[in-house]
Order: sequence, then C-alpha cells, then structure tokens
Amino acid sequence: MTIRIENLAAGGGVVARVTIDRPRRANALDSATLEALAAGFERLAADPALRVAVLMSAGNGAFSGGADVGEMAGLDADRAGPFIGRIHRVCQAIARLPVPVVARIQGACLGGAMEIAAACDLRVASTDARFAMPEVLIGIPSVVEAALLPRLVGWGAAADLVLTGAAIDGAEAHRLGFIQRLAPPDGLDDALARVVDAIAGAGPAAIRQQKRLMRAWQELPLAAAIDAGAAMFVESWQGDEPRRMMAAALKPRGAG
Repeated sequence: MTIRIENLAAGGGVVARVTIDRPRRANALDSATLEALAAGFERLAADPALRVAVLMSAGNGAFSGGADVGEMAGLDADRAGPFIGRIHRVCQAIARLPVPVVARIQGACLGGAMEIAAACDLRVASTDARFAMPEVLIGIPSVVEAALLPRLVGWGAAADLVLTGAAIDGAEAHRLGFIQRLAPPDGLDDALARVVDAIAGAGPAAIRQQKRLMRAWQELPLAAAIDAGAAMFVESWQGDEPRRMMAAALKPRGAG
C-alpha cells in the first residue's frame, strides 16, 4: 500500500490521518499513490462522524518530492492527460471533503505535492520544510491546482515560484501566507495537535457549513458569496447545535 488511513477518536467524532507511505522514494506521487489518495479521501467523505482529516507522510524526510519523475519521463501526449488528471482528482477530493483537511509538512514539498498542499484548508509546517514548483526546470509548466497559488501567496510570489523553480523555506512560506502554523521540527506535532483539537472541538455541523461556505467564497463573486453566507447562517439554526452550544457557553462556571 502506498497510503495508510487511520481513524482516531476526537471531539466526539473521528480524526482521519491519511499518510503517504513511500519514504524510500521521497514519498513521490506515482499513479498508484495518486489513485489511492483520491479514493481514500472520497471514501472518507461518506463518514458522518468525521471531524477533520490530516494529510501527512511517512518517515522523517520529505513530505513529498512531488510527481514521480521516473514515471513522468515515460509519458507521451496520450498519457500526459490521465496522469495530471490524477493529481487534480486528489485535489478535488480534498476540496470536496465535507470537513477541513490539514496538511502536516516536513522536508521537501515540491511540485504536485505543493499543489495538493495548496488544496488543503490549512497547512502546518516545520522550519526545515522546503517548497518549490520546479516543473519548468524539467520542461513542463506548473498546472492544475498551481492555479491556487496566486490566491494564497499573491501574483508576484506565485510567478516567482512557477517561472524560476526557486525553492523557499518554511519561514518564507509562512511569511507569504502559504503556511498558517510554523514550528521547529520537534514541535511540529504539537502545533498540528493544537489546530486539529480546535477544529475537532468546534461545532461539527458548523465546521462542515464553514467549509462549504469557504468553497463558495472561492468560487462566487463577492456579492453572491455574502448572500451565501447569510443563507448559511439561517440554515445553521435548523438544527439544535447553535442553541445547545450557546447555552453551554453561557452557563455559569462551576454550575452542574
């Protein structure tokens, strides 16, 4: 198996850990791994107990060296489309998952792996992480979810990444806004736990609604996105979660 999925109890529900498991190949993304990743996230989408998913990698080396260059070297025009479609399918499965996906990143996060990380809702990285979009250095453009980069880091920084193939470290990725939480390598799991615990401890229905709304923010014009938010606010009151959680928040401390 090139990926592993573990479900852990948290917040009255489940946290899924999705692990890319090819450490001897720098967790490179070949077709089998991409298909397994997409199928794994698609299966997770059906779990009503799911609160949050973490995308991580095996070993202490690279998060992922990106698309498997050994496989890409054998592509032709007929096989190139299906191959890049597999990366897009993974990104879409992450975007469509009803709950947030948090990427845990250490070491190299290159090319297609950076695109998959960009499709996640939040990214937590160690200071030894390294990011690059090196496709032009091997004769191809950065494509599919590389289109998310200008929204995350701005047009200038995105252009620098995709036109030069230059690498940036974790601190620079954090400064640009690609990384939301940065920690030393020995503090990475603690930083990740704080994010995951916060999401798992929030209202499960509200978290799912918030993810749907964030997707609408990405896709809709501003006025329509605002209207979608107002409709989502009304929708949230159709269940008991707001009343129940507000009552608990208003309850005097120490009251039974």
